[in-house]
Amino acid sequence: MYKADLHIHTILSPCGDLGMSPQNIVDTALSRGLQIIGVTDHNSTRQAPLVKKIGEKHGLLVLCGCEITSKEEAHGLAFFKDDETLNEFQNFLDAHLPNIPNDPDKFGFQVVVDENEEIVYEEPRLLISALDVGLDDLYDEIHRLGGIFIPAHIDKPTTSLMSQLGFVPPDIKADGMELSKFNTPEKFIKRFAYLKKFKFIQSSDAHVLDTIGETFTELNLSELSFEGVRKYLES
Repeated sequence: MYKADLHIHTILSPCGDLGMSPQNIVDTALSRGLQIIGVTDHNSTRQAPLVKKIGEKHGLLVLCGCEITSKEEAHGLAFFKDDETLNEFQNFLDAHLPNIPNDPDKFGFQVVVDENEEIVYEEPRLLISALDVGLDDLYDEIHRLGGIFIPAHIDKPTTSLMSQLGFVPPDIKADGMELSKFNTPEKFIKRFAYLKKFKFIQSSDAHVLDTIGETFTELNLSELSFEGVRKYLES
């Protein structure tokens, strides 16, 4: 079993605390006994590769991706195997994020830092905006690139499948489902048995260091790798 928290925001997310630097995230994850983390900034993958680079030095598996906001304003987690597909998906995000400027005073800063925690890029567009792409088309693009798609906190009263659509479609294209920390897979499946075909995860959705690993999932993987996570979700 591997202890995983697959929903963590960095300093790049406007709602992310300025202490959420790559080094601090890795150090905190290791101190909490995590073996796998997912980097999921809002509609951007730009900070994830550095977290992965630092994590690899310590045997921490870092899944690089983002938390997407679909046209329906539902959130989903997307992860990619390598830098090439991650960069290709970043180009997709850049093409479909609306040109709404960020207001740092209202929403927070959106910056990418290097290993010395020096700012190397500031995202001018508001990352918490909805893309102009629907859920099914997002799934298709993620899978075209060999990625993993997991609708986020599907039982949450905002920005979730249930809040935006009123239910989880039985034919939803997804590789797994994420529940909020206020539920359990057992309780949820009792109410929505038609979703029992999916693997469920729970994550911290951390925006500050103190909550990293507060909620986690134990994954029974055949190997500690991206492919190991994919195979677990498919089994």
